Amino acid sequence: MSEELIFRFNVDGEDFTSAGQASVQIKKNLRQLGIDSETIRRVSVAMYEGEINMVIHAGGGVAEVRVCESYIEIILDDKGPGIKNIDQAMQEGFSTAPDTIRSLGFGAGMGLPNMKRYTDSMKIESEVGVGTRVTMRVNI
Repeated sequence: MSEELIFRFNVDGEDFTSAGQASVQIKKNLRQLGIDSETIRRVSVAMYEGEINMVIHAGGGVAEVRVCESYIEIILDDKGPGIKNIDQAMQEGFSTAPDTIRSLGFGAGMGLPNMKRYTDSMKIESEVGVGTRVTMRVNI
């Protein structure tokens, strides 16, 4: 693959039942491109966690996946409230999810740590009141 492929997905922040659809679709796309199963698993887990975070905390957003020759880059953009303390948000078990979300089985505070765990690099840019951009990379 000599050129970059870009896939864009709108993540609906109003619909929990559709959360995760972009990660399912990207898994299919990567499989069709012949990407190895371990890379696909890492990308889809990181992307799923990011989608769920956008639904829970930001009212949705946009996910962009760039497939390059030596890596896959996932960029998640939202216009949510932003992350006040990124270091604290990265701690396993820390969550600002409301009880209604926790009662659905989400909001355990593992989203960002899992995103970092399943990727080779992760950068979070966030401004309170403006939104958040998470850029992750999985090497192929």
